[in-house]
Parts: sequence; structure tokens; C-alpha cells
Amino acid sequence: MAKGETRRASRLAAVQALYELDLSGKGINETLAEFEAHWLGREVDEIVFQPADAPFFRAVVEGVVREQLVIDPRIDAALAKGWPLRRIEAVLRAILRCGAFELHFRKDVPAKVIITQYVQVTQSFYAEDEPGLVNAVLDGLGREVRVDELDRRPAR
Repeated sequence: MAKGETRRASRLAAVQALYELDLSGKGINETLAEFEAHWLGREVDEIVFQPADAPFFRAVVEGVVREQLVIDPRIDAALAKGWPLRRIEAVLRAILRCGAFELHFRKDVPAKVIITQYVQVTQSFYAEDEPGLVNAVLDGLGREVRVDELDRRPAR
């Protein structure tokens, strides 16, 4: 399996793990161990979970949790007025946090790759306006923190 595919699977699993953390009250270590042991690259209830890059998965989840106080206000600023991150549905919130974390703290990954892959992850859960929202928010954040990669002009 190509690196891009395992990274996409890792990003999808990271979103699911953050969703689990958000709703279950479990600790991060317990959640990471559960995903690594029972989900990544396994078949569960006749659903096959693609092989993932476990260290990358762990780095994204741990990074989002560690940097949440930095990234959440930036996501809030990128969202429409009156719709703070706390009002966004839990899966969408996890997607935005993962993408924002990577844009801010994973300079080894190209911004366009991050944005494209989180839009694809969003399409795994939603079919309507949500992929466009994720694209717009992450593109806006990317233009702020990856000036060297992305043109500052608004996308047309």
C-alpha cells in the first residue's frame, strides 16, 4: 500500500479516535492502545479498516490533544461568526482539529496534501456541505501558516 493511502487511513483513524475521546471520557493512552490493537488494519463487524501508519496516527492524535489550546482559537477565527468550534458536530470538529494541527505543526507534510486528504476523510462521513466547509477552513488556515506554500490570495 502506498504511503499516501496509509497516511489517509491514519488520518481517518485519528479522526475516529478523537471522536471517541470527545464522547467516551476515556484517556488518550487507552484510546490509542484500543485503536492500535483492534482497529488499524483489522476487520471489525465486517468493515475492513485499511492498514495505517501507526506512528503517524499516534503523532496526529497526541499532537491534537497537546496543541488543542493553540489550534482551537485559530479554527474558531476561521469559522463563520456565530458558529464557534464548540457548536460544530463532534466528527467535523475532530476533522478540523486534525487538519489544523497538521497545517500548524507538521511542516514535513505539504499543505495541499493535508487539505485534500482531510476533505476526502470528510467525504467518508458527509455528502453535503461539510467537505466544502473543511476545504474552506483548512485552506484559510493554510494561507495563514504556510505562506511559503500557499498563495495568500483567496481561492476562487
